[in-house]
Amino acid sequence: MPTRKPILLTKAIDEFIHYLKSKERSKETERGYNIVLQNFKNYLEKEMNGQAYVDEITVNHMEDYLSYRKEQGDQPITRNKSLYIFRSFFNYLVRKDHVERNISLNLEPIQYQQKERVYLLPEEMVTLIDAVDHIIVKSAVITMANTGLRVSELCHLTLADVDLTNKVLKVRQGKGNKDRSIPINDKLHQELTTYLKDHRPLVSSDRFFATSKTGTLSRQTINHELEVTTTKLGWSKHVTAHILRHSFATSLVRNNAPLPAVQKLMGHSDLRVTSRYIHQNMDQLQQAVNLI
Repeated sequence: MPTRKPILLTKAIDEFIHYLKSKERSKETERGYNIVLQNFKNYLEKEMNGQAYVDEITVNHMEDYLSYRKEQGDQPITRNKSLYIFRSFFNYLVRKDHVERNISLNLEPIQYQQKERVYLLPEEMVTLIDAVDHIIVKSAVITMANTGLRVSELCHLTLADVDLTNKVLKVRQGKGNKDRSIPINDKLHQELTTYLKDHRPLVSSDRFFATSKTGTLSRQTINHELEVTTTKLGWSKHVTAHILRHSFATSLVRNNAPLPAVQKLMGHSDLRVTSRYIHQNMDQLQQAVNLI
């Protein structure tokens, strides 16, 4: 049997990210996996005082790294994502015969209680939108509130993706590298028409949402303006662009939209993910048991 040739961790990571590209995984997935693995590599090289080979990595190394991330403030859900990235990475290494077995399977998932997702009620959404001062971010917030777009999807929208004539918004290469189309309702149609006519700066960029300075609109800018706005309103809720997406889905479910329809609009591959948006307050639960 030929001897297995050792491979540096840095080279293995590069190969793995290239593999993800070949599998047409989304840019966000590539970016997320690369960040976790590069951070792990940097941690390991500091511990070993030099470059690391994949066959030198032990379960203890990964456990110590996850403990280190906890000390750095990573929440359980974030550390669990790192754990599953390790498993995917080592599955690849086994297939390529860089290691004998997937030792990351010996890592125990971190147990935690899933918190109820924060979302905004329709009246809260109206109050928030009215209070946003940044005119381009205001249009972006209205768009997310009426489409459930991920902030990355919104920031990558091009002028060609927004078909105001046919009232359809096209999401290209969303999560899982999947395309989908979302209807534009009358309220959003009016907002986007006004935005293009009166507020979008004259820039050469093809991005639909663009500032005059960069020709783009970043997630950082959106989340910063949301933080400024909620502080101005005196809210205790921590509202981010992702909360706008939760609020869209929750509003659909509360208005009895079929879950498969919500799933399609949200771009979920699994209906179980969509079902998380079924929030139940105590009054609703009381009404439910009274039906028995």
